[in-house]
Formats: sequence, structure tokens, C-alpha cells
Amino acid sequence: MNKRIAVIIPAYNEEKTVGEVVRGVKALGQGFDVVVINDSSRDRTAQSAEAAGATVIELPYNLGIGGAVQTGFKYGVMNGYDGCVQVDGDGQHPPGEIVKLVEPLFVHDYDIVIGSRFMGQTNYHVPLMRALGIRIISFFLKVVCGMTVKDTTSGFRALNRQAMTFFATDYPQDYPEPESLLFAHKKKFKVMEVSIEMKDREHGISSITPFRAAYYMTKVLLAMSIDLFREF
Repeated sequence: MNKRIAVIIPAYNEEKTVGEVVRGVKALGQGFDVVVINDSSRDRTAQSAEAAGATVIELPYNLGIGGAVQTGFKYGVMNGYDGCVQVDGDGQHPPGEIVKLVEPLFVHDYDIVIGSRFMGQTNYHVPLMRALGIRIISFFLKVVCGMTVKDTTSGFRALNRQAMTFFATDYPQDYPEPESLLFAHKKKFKVMEVSIEMKDREHGISSITPFRAAYYMTKVLLAMSIDLFREF
């Protein structure tokens, strides 16, 4: 497609997996540049990413997922990329699926393409409370915005330059994936989902417990309700 894509990998204490993710992206060939946003990790995440061939941006203190990803958007805009892909550093997002996200941006003129765990058969297991929260947020977006998005919390997504430029200046900071979909609706961005296969976490455990999942859902729904009255 002759496009330059920044593959943004926000990472916090991912030294065991980030190198493999970087090498997987680089195996895709020219046009995909890997940018790891090291969110003030306390381990050797930065060294592992650099050794694998990534450009590493060091944040001076921990900004969380929203700030780390937005840093990647800013980098993509400042360096003239045609689009970007957000990929987790924990190995759950197979780099080989990236092309499936990028193609609709330029072939079918979509602004945002989301990699969905729920559009086809998958072996990926989602805990009950988290799955319930995802469905409730999806229902909210359907009723309020008319958007049909099944995997509202997926952090595996691609953006064209227009969407990347907008989110470089205005992006949710706390659990940003669902809220950013509401932003996209208000900006009239074209959003689609494609079915992808995600892997289970290879190391460590998720920080989202059943209690946190319920808290997360409540907090996100409140934030999205407030966003309905924002001007963009």
C-alpha cells in the first residue's frame, strides 16, 4: 500500500515479552516502524525493546495507558506517518494480525479499525465480569450513539492519519478504549471491527480483578455519559 505505519506499543514492566512483540512486527517488513512507549517501567523493558530494534520513548514518570498511547500518537503525527496501530506489549496481540487492521484504513477509507475477539470463533477466554462489562458498554454505545462495536475494550486497533491527529490532542487518559469510541462517534469517524485471534497473557496476571471490572465499567459509563455533552 506504500504507506508508513507507526506501530505503537505502550509498555510497563514487559521485559519478558516486549522484545518478541517487536521482532514480530519487524518481520512484517518495510513500512511498519516500531515505537515502544516505556511508561517508566521498573524493569528492563526499554533495553529489551531497543535490543529487538524498536525506537523507544522514555516517559519521565508513569502516565498510564492513555498517556502512553497518546504519546505514540503525537510521535506518529510529528514524524509524518500515514497511520498507526496500537499493540499491547504483553504478547496478546499477534503481530501477524496487524495487516488485517491496516488494510481497511486505505482500501475502504475507514478512520479506525478495531481488532475484535468476539466476531468469530476464538480460543481467547474473557473472565465473566469483564465480559459482562464489555457487553454493557457495547449496549450503551448502541443505544446512545447507534454504534455497533462488540469488543469495546480492545486495545488492538489501527487509525488513519486524521484519527491519529485528533487523538494526539484529545484522548481519554483512564481506560481510554471505550471512551475513545464515543469521541470517534462525535467526530463522525468511520469505525469498523475485524475478527482477530488474540493470545492469552504469556507472563504475569491481569490487574483487572472482578471488583475492578465492576468499578471500571461504572467509571467508564459515567465518563461516557459526561462526554455526550462535550464539544469537540
